[in-house]
Amino acid sequence: MKYTQLGRTGLKVSRLVLGTMNFGPQTDEADSHAIMDAALDAGINFFDTANVYGWGENKGRTEEIIGNWFAKGGDRRDKTVIATKVYGNMAADGDAWPNHDKLSAVNIRRAVDASLKRLRTDHIDLYQFHHIDRATGSDEIWQAIDTLVQQGKVLYAGSSNFPGYKIAQANETAARRGGTIGLVSEQCLYNLAERRAEMEVIPAAQEYGLGVIPWSPLHGGLLGGVIKKEVRGGRRASGRAADTLADPAKRAQIQAYEDLLDKHGVEPGEAALAWLLTRPGVTGPIVGPRTAEQLTSALRAVELELSDELLAGLDEIFPGPGPSPEAFAW
Repeated sequence: MKYTQLGRTGLKVSRLVLGTMNFGPQTDEADSHAIMDAALDAGINFFDTANVYGWGENKGRTEEIIGNWFAKGGDRRDKTVIATKVYGNMAADGDAWPNHDKLSAVNIRRAVDASLKRLRTDHIDLYQFHHIDRATGSDEIWQAIDTLVQQGKVLYAGSSNFPGYKIAQANETAARRGGTIGLVSEQCLYNLAERRAEMEVIPAAQEYGLGVIPWSPLHGGLLGGVIKKEVRGGRRASGRAADTLADPAKRAQIQAYEDLLDKHGVEPGEAALAWLLTRPGVTGPIVGPRTAEQLTSALRAVELELSDELLAGLDEIFPGPGPSPEAFAW
């Protein structure tokens, strides 16, 4: 496994991030523990979760599965950089009681303690804001985080799904307050098929020294050889991938992508991950395996070297938006 610093911090994290969203809803606890053990054995030390994972009446279940894994001992907690998130409504029926969601100081304090209990740990390495809260000012958010840092419950703070201007606003507020390091990472939707983050989000992250953590690196399976799997009678596309393939032009684009990689003898899913690892500012993509086999495939991407010819071909099929402001101005 290869490692890098998380943004401008001294924290060393693996170039692949283990996403745990499937733990509970699609992968039972025993298999989830086996995947986490395999990830740690392979050198992946950066695990990502969120308080709402488990979904519906099982919100919080994923954190509990991770907490039970930590409780097995064997230096599991000591070797793991654990990242979780706050913002979502934790009520099972979706009807949150006032102040039981979003980023008020009240909810941040409550949510941290609840996550610590489920994770069975005394601190969270990276506490991420799952979405912007338009009703809560940055000063209040940083006041809450500064308190948690002083208490030793949180080490670093990061954002997720923030636009570029909110990253700037958050870190300018942190700088003005003094005594706080500000955001150290941004977790955003970023992959070959969805490159809008290159216009504003990634430049803002780089300017302020945030590590970029792409989620959905295979765009819901679309970049994982979905057409090839259909032809072979394998798992059919669903969700975002199925909706995209229903558009003839988009299907032709994905076919061209798979044909290019077939020509170069590279597996689509591994190429999509390897491409992200070449992108400026990217710390590491989040991989969310449902099985040990999927984790093994993701690990191969870390060592995969994409030729200049292949990279140029990928850019031709999936052109990025270009730099800002030239992407939308002269």
